[in-house]
Amino acid sequence: MDRKEYTILAFIALTTIGIGVFTTSKPLSAFFVESTREFITTTIAMAWITWWALVIGFAIAGGVEAWTSNEEVSELLEGHGPREIGYGSLFGFVSSSCSYSAIATAKNLFKKGGSAAATLGAFMFASTNLVIEIGAVIWILLGWQFLLADIVGGFMLIGLMAFGFVYLTPDEVIEEARQNVMDDDEPTAQDPVCGMEVNPEETDYSTEYDGQTYYFCSESCKESFDPEEANTTIREKATSISGWKALADKQWKEWGMLWDEIAIGFIFAGLIAGFIPEQVWTSVFSGATFGLPVYVFWTAVLGAVIGIATFVCSVGNVPFAAVLFSNGLPFGSVLSYIYADLIVPPIMDAYRDYYGTKFAAILSGMIFVAAVLTGVVIHFVFLGAGLIPAPSSVQIAEVKIEMNYKMVLNVLATVFFLFLYWLHRSDSAMEAGGHGEHAQSAD
Repeated sequence: MDRKEYTILAFIALTTIGIGVFTTSKPLSAFFVESTREFITTTIAMAWITWWALVIGFAIAGGVEAWTSNEEVSELLEGHGPREIGYGSLFGFVSSSCSYSAIATAKNLFKKGGSAAATLGAFMFASTNLVIEIGAVIWILLGWQFLLADIVGGFMLIGLMAFGFVYLTPDEVIEEARQNVMDDDEPTAQDPVCGMEVNPEETDYSTEYDGQTYYFCSESCKESFDPEEANTTIREKATSISGWKALADKQWKEWGMLWDEIAIGFIFAGLIAGFIPEQVWTSVFSGATFGLPVYVFWTAVLGAVIGIATFVCSVGNVPFAAVLFSNGLPFGSVLSYIYADLIVPPIMDAYRDYYGTKFAAILSGMIFVAAVLTGVVIHFVFLGAGLIPAPSSVQIAEVKIEMNYKMVLNVLATVFFLFLYWLHRSDSAMEAGGHGEHAQSAD
């Protein structure tokens, strides 16, 4: 996130506190003391509950990225049939990343010839909303029903996006968007580690090997690059120190992309839980005055709008989603909120820069409509199946640090996290010492 986005988030945070100040019936001194205490305890509680799941989720994602290859992915995404949509979803799942990285990678796949349905629909959505770490946090904070709904709804949303690209979007509009991407005269090179395209003239990370210069999107990709291990099998990587060092680099890259959004998600969840009085939630989610279908529909729209306005993406959405659900936002509307992370204002602006104004508007509108419709349909499917949990089941107030299974999991996760960090740093030191001349060429 840049300074402008942090400024907007700070404004939203102050607005949240202001709403609480103007709507509370308590004396202001008591309100601030109680709200601040609840804000702190809720934030810490969510971090405590989910820490082990985040560590394991990022480690698994790092292993998938480090031990598997994504070469020639775009060739598998050139059509828009079930096979290509399936490949796009699969590669998105294993390409676990933040929303900003996901849209850049999807753009490159689309530029190379991948269909809009498989790249901008399946891959882009799956790499942010169907990845391991977000699934783990949803399971911990919201329950297995939400995790199941996220997966089922995710595939439904991908299907709606594919339908929109194939049957509702004129081919000439899609090709015009592809041409806009291809008209970019900037030189590009593929990162040999993660597959992303980078500008050789702008990246700070490069190295030479056997007379060839390789360019990287980040320091961690550069550090984990080892051309001599290109043909190593997954089993060999998983049973070698070098393989685990590569995993450590990858998972650290994931943390580097997402730690601020995760932290902001926890903080905003704490602010909303602490400073918005219960009567505000009661007045907003007053019930199905005009019937349940109408209520679920307009709250799904509201959920998507909140998702756009909060600027928080991917895993960082889930803590706030837990607060919204516990305070009355319907089950399916919470999903609409989570799914709207690919249409926050900075990402929509990136769409316009990549594809042109017309296609950016179509893409953003399709994501919004698909998020709302998916939330509504999944709500009534799970309601009919009796799978909607009670709002009281959401874990957002458990702050006691006790000797129980959470303590054991968090201690083990912390040890594992520190071990991976040590591997990452030792790998960096080894690379700096063994390839000093290459590091100089990158500078």
